[in-house]
Amino acid sequence: PLQFAARLRESGYAEDARANAAGWYHLRPNAIEIFPGSGAYPGAEPGVLRFQNGAISSIIALSDNTSRTEYTVEPQLLSSLYDKNREKRRLVKYDDIPPVLVHAVISIEDKRFFQHSGFDPIRIIKAVFVDLREHRNAQGASTLTQQLARNLWLDSRKTFTRKFDELLITVHLERKLTKQKIFEYYANQVDLGRRGSFAIRGFGEASEAYFGKDIRQLTLTEAATLAGLIQEPSFRNPIRWPERARSRRNVVLEHMLENGYITQSQYENAAQSPLVTTKQGIESADAPYFVDLVNERLADDFTDHDFQESGSKIYTTLDMDLQRDAADAVAIGMREVDEILARHHKSGTPVEEPQVALICLDPHTGEIKALIGGRNYGVSQLDHVLAKRPAGSTFKSFVYAAALNTGLYDHPDPITQSTIFQDAPQTFAFGGKEYQPTDFEKGDWLGDVTLRTAFAKSLNVPAVEVAQAAGYQNVADLAHRAGLEDIRATPAMALGAYDVTPLEMSAAYTLFANRGVMVQPRMITRVADKTGQDSWDSEPQTKKILDPRVNFLMVSLMQEVLRSGTAAGVRSRGFTLPAAGKTGTSQGERDAWFAGFTTKLLCVVWVGLDDYQNLNIEGAKAALPIWTEFMKRASKHRAYRDVTDFEVPEGVVSAQIDPETGQLATSACPQVVTDYYLLGTQPVQFCPLHQGGSTEIAGWETPAAGQPTVPNVTPPSTSLPPPRSVTPDPNEIGRAHV
Repeated sequence: PLQFAARLRESGYAEDARANAAGWYHLRPNAIEIFPGSGAYPGAEPGVLRFQNGAISSIIALSDNTSRTEYTVEPQLLSSLYDKNREKRRLVKYDDIPPVLVHAVISIEDKRFFQHSGFDPIRIIKAVFVDLREHRNAQGASTLTQQLARNLWLDSRKTFTRKFDELLITVHLERKLTKQKIFEYYANQVDLGRRGSFAIRGFGEASEAYFGKDIRQLTLTEAATLAGLIQEPSFRNPIRWPERARSRRNVVLEHMLENGYITQSQYENAAQSPLVTTKQGIESADAPYFVDLVNERLADDFTDHDFQESGSKIYTTLDMDLQRDAADAVAIGMREVDEILARHHKSGTPVEEPQVALICLDPHTGEIKALIGGRNYGVSQLDHVLAKRPAGSTFKSFVYAAALNTGLYDHPDPITQSTIFQDAPQTFAFGGKEYQPTDFEKGDWLGDVTLRTAFAKSLNVPAVEVAQAAGYQNVADLAHRAGLEDIRATPAMALGAYDVTPLEMSAAYTLFANRGVMVQPRMITRVADKTGQDSWDSEPQTKKILDPRVNFLMVSLMQEVLRSGTAAGVRSRGFTLPAAGKTGTSQGERDAWFAGFTTKLLCVVWVGLDDYQNLNIEGAKAALPIWTEFMKRASKHRAYRDVTDFEVPEGVVSAQIDPETGQLATSACPQVVTDYYLLGTQPVQFCPLHQGGSTEIAGWETPAAGQPTVPNVTPPSTSLPPPRSVTPDPNEIGRAHV
């Protein structure tokens, strides 16, 4: 119940505050009662959630006291957008404000607030005396009411005209409002600094931003810290300048002692206490790069909507649980990158801080669930999700997909997963010039390798050979259909020499995770006007790119990358769910990539340096650890933990193959792998290297939808039939034996 209450507070709910617009809740020992307010999410209803053994045991709708199987929770507020400024505000009532915070504020800002009528003559006389003595106009004498008048309607210029306006407004406020109401308005309006890219307005938001707790739970030291921010909120920000904030906090404590609000022992204990703030990162709390993208989308595509004046609510696709997971994964992974770079530069030569981008989306709907655009938004607002960088070996997926496409047509020699290519020094002629690819940290050449092995180990020379066999233009055309518009039909394309953005790459990879259908990423699900009525909603935008059979062959290759290839570190780091992916390292080791997916989520990670210098770390050591850490955390959430195997479509068969020759395995073959083929393109010859022993081979079986293929062991035939037609009669799809 306590965790759920915290979730409701993040959405603007208040405890036992019936007048709260978002809603209110009431905690019981093993239950929580929820009452949506007038400004709650459409469809929300009063309900009771009962808990047992740390989990929700039942949901009761209070409208008719019947059971429910699910309950809609108010979305969490990300940001308020107004005049291109972003601020967070959490409205509170005077009764919500603990006395210790009231005492701290009036002690340091206006100790006679509850006695004067808007002006404090004693403070005014003192301020004038000090200004005359020091020959400057700097001493402040404003009461809380005057500060409220200035914050709401006036600027901060110290002119007689502004002071006169402030006087009139102050008199009006004191006549119309009670002192409690004035303090309430002040508490919700006061500027208390920034957290990340957001301005913090009011004590309600500040208590969550700086201490991660509801305003009613503030301690003496925390209340004094917030009161100390009023004078210079940016200069004394407790996250960035803890010593400055602590020093000012102790000044507030001294005034509270002088005014009799705390005892000497309370003062001494509080003054000696360390300053403790929440450890929650600004990325997870605020998603600033994501909000920037939403803001740009609103400005570009919603010119007919007046969001500033209408009070519209913009509902986004972001999942805050995954956003927090992404921030934690980036923090952990980038520490590893920093340590590797430190070892590479033992001489002490200063190294630019590497940057990172992470984007996670639902590959079936295109909804962006988490987005990290850099290491620190406060330092750099450059969104690396939108930065053009060489794709590296992550682009090889499109090269191999174009090659496997040859099996769909009456090609005399279709390329399959068993087709042999040569991993050896080669020179390719193109456009009257020669091109000689090399591998990252190349050791011994492997010689003849199957297409599966070449892809799993990300071999460069075979990749160019595959692109040449498929046709450079065919590869480029496939990339263009997938939204990678800067790709050119050259041999260098096969190694990812051309630029893409992480956002473009994530969109392109949705086709592999979605049975060959590409889905455009989207950030906004719906827009509601000030009355709560929908004024716009979105639907997935899809485009078929690959035949689902060819797509499955690519998925099986990407699974091999995690099983025995360059991404085997995913498994050794503890992520064991069915997944597929591809590492990437651009030429010169400038960029490190990893793109991978399960049946639930797709995630792309990029790591590199802004100055385009060599990172000297491959994708498997820079981007892969971040991806793995994120997916391990993401898979623990209920919505994403039910990961299944990738479905084998009809028209795909499997066979046991000798990986050395790419031919059908015999019982004498020392290694046997299961490979997949378009029906009619499977090998029909036995392995010529291992003929000893009995000759039992596996048959090919087309599985039922959703079932993995299990090869049958059958006696050998005396003759080999010709390959089946690539496009078989549906009535004949079944078991094909040799």
